[in-house]
Amino acid sequence: MNISKNQLKTITSLSQKKYRQKHSLFLVEGVKVVNEILNSSFEVDTIFATEDFESNFSTDKIITISEKDLQKVSNLKAPNKVLGLFKIPDEKPLQKTGLTIVLDAINDPGNLGTIIRLCDWFGVTQLVCSKDTVDCYNPKVVQASMGSLTRVSVKYIDLKSYLEETNLPTFIADMDGENVYKSKLPKEAILIMGNEANGVTDEIKKLVKNKISIPRFGENQEIESLNVATATAILLSEFRRSF
Repeated sequence: MNISKNQLKTITSLSQKKYRQKHSLFLVEGVKVVNEILNSSFEVDTIFATEDFESNFSTDKIITISEKDLQKVSNLKAPNKVLGLFKIPDEKPLQKTGLTIVLDAINDPGNLGTIIRLCDWFGVTQLVCSKDTVDCYNPKVVQASMGSLTRVSVKYIDLKSYLEETNLPTFIADMDGENVYKSKLPKEAILIMGNEANGVTDEIKKLVKNKISIPRFGENQEIESLNVATATAILLSEFRRSF
């Protein structure tokens, strides 16, 4: 069976958040990532694969797609033989224990995807995002997360209310904070990472007393800050190293 014009239209529309929400679908590209999500608890809608790659997938919800059609709908510069549509799952209940990463207005899809992978690596099962953080089902986020999206619960909520209600110790990543290498970090906590350009918003800063920073050892003073995903990796490592 070949792909229809309606299917082409639907796939193309999923690059926009409003249509992902309308159809409750998101798209995934690449053999490895599609297979990983296919083998998770996420429900598959349709797999579109070129004829030479059909046999790579254990599902009956597969449609043959030509290389030409794949190029029309792919978000990649070099389409990767397969594209999958998966159903957006229901949100899991908010966890009130453990180590949680909070993202305040992260805009870059690559950063969010990388942070989702970092959470998966360091055993952080919940990622809480402000409502203006980039959508975790954005195709570029999904691509960067490399399947970790299936193991990390991502929630979009009002951060102010969330932080006012929590009983966990809360930390902000801030250039003027205490040296993280000299800080005593708890096993259960909330770590807030801010926007790429502006950091954590003033509204959120007012709610949190604990600020931690990654000291700069290089002599080059032109480096203003670390990439938010890089900083998240270092801080998560320090939280886990304490135990």
